[in-house]
Amino acid sequence: MSTTAAHGDPGLQPERTTLAWGRTMLALVTVSAIFLRWLPHHGLPILFLFAVSAGAAAAIYLTQRRRYRASARGIREEKADADTSAVLWTAFAGIALGALGIAVVLAG
Repeated sequence: MSTTAAHGDPGLQPERTTLAWGRTMLALVTVSAIFLRWLPHHGLPILFLFAVSAGAAAAIYLTQRRRYRASARGIREEKADADTSAVLWTAFAGIALGALGIAVVLAG
């Protein structure tokens, strides 16, 4: 049995990337729970914040395996491309959370 990864990368880049996306997903789930705690104080508009953060976490979870396989294949074929769409969608979710958070606080 070989101890090398299927992609042949001794630095284990796909694994490190997967761990980073996992931490991002965990942070979004944690923020979602905090938003639910704010529901009694800020009312129903907080559900928009919850929906965006939970939706972003779910999207990361659902696309994690595809991203890992693409990264491993890219390293194996020496033709790896960054997943810019995932990064841009995550950035958009962060900006949306900030804007919605400001709106909820100012409205309350």
